[in-house]
Amino acid sequence: MKLSVWAKRQGVCYKTAWRMWKEGRLPVPAEQLPTGTVIVHAEAAQPDGVALYARVSSADQKADLDRQLARLTEFALSKRLPIVKAVKEVGSGLNGHRKGMIGLLRDPKVGVILVEHRDRLMRFGFEYLDAALAAQSRSILVVDPDERTDDIVRDLHEVIVSMCARLYGKRSAQNRAKKALEAIHE
Repeated sequence: MKLSVWAKRQGVCYKTAWRMWKEGRLPVPAEQLPTGTVIVHAEAAQPDGVALYARVSSADQKADLDRQLARLTEFALSKRLPIVKAVKEVGSGLNGHRKGMIGLLRDPKVGVILVEHRDRLMRFGFEYLDAALAAQSRSILVVDPDERTDDIVRDLHEVIVSMCARLYGKRSAQNRAKKALEAIHE
């Protein structure tokens, strides 16, 4: 890879990497081509750890988090997969702003994210996330593939769930606002 790419991956300025190469202090083997380009012969470290991810939608279901993690751990151990992290979260599958999931995506040690069902990770955009991780030589492993194999049925189900969640979410917000106003006027 080019010296500039290596510098960016290491989090150092290109000029710093250039000075290190000129002084012979570059920690990896490198050579300069006749064109002047410096090529670094560093192997990209492949992430090989497995992260377990369990999620439930509401606090009422918290007890299911431990059961999900137990099943994921059992699966990983049966396949001899090295577990590097386990994340439990309570949050909506429609909202992609969950700290645990984002932490897994940013962690370079995590090569595989292990989930029980694909909707445990996210309701929409699973294919996009899977493709983005594949570009980094990472993947998502689903223990229990959905019974719904037809893409149209799965898409329709996800749209209905999304619409219901929005409708019921707005309704509960309206009810809470109405109760708050009634409490103020009393």
